[in-house]
Amino acid sequence: MIRSRAAIRYAKALLDLSAEQNSLEQTDSDMRHISQSMAENPELLQLLKNPIVNRDVKKEGLLAFYGELSPLTLDLIGLLVDNKRIDLLDEVALQFMILYEKLKQEDVATVTTAVPLDKVLEEKLLKKLKKLTGNTVSLENIIDESILGGFILQMGDIQYNASIANSMQNIRKEFNKSI
Repeated sequence: MIRSRAAIRYAKALLDLSAEQNSLEQTDSDMRHISQSMAENPELLQLLKNPIVNRDVKKEGLLAFYGELSPLTLDLIGLLVDNKRIDLLDEVALQFMILYEKLKQEDVATVTTAVPLDKVLEEKLLKKLKKLTGNTVSLENIIDESILGGFILQMGDIQYNASIANSMQNIRKEFNKSI
């Protein structure tokens, strides 16, 4: 919970600075790039969360990996490293995207699946979410093979878990109760 609050604070500050500098769209693009690369490269996230790796090594590695990002985003990375909060980078990116979408009157839904969503299923899901919320919705697909199948949909503070791993866990609980 504390990590999320810290990530929200960094994201709000980044949103405010981006608005002042008229670079909201560029910063949003950067945050989406960071979020996507973190989802596709779990080793990168492990590196950031590893306390043994020196801060300077983390900073140099990130600046080299994300060199094409805007100066404001690079400053954020430097600030997070200096404040020993670089492990929050993926959360800050996600919180920024949520805040930016709220600012644009759009909702952000995060769907976690074992395999990437195909375009047809993504369109169906977007239509259904738009019908339910009344707002336009953007979809962030996170790949997590540990859920085995199905999906976990999160939108704001609402979560719907239709994963096979969750179903198996529920069956296991029921089985243990009956023994």
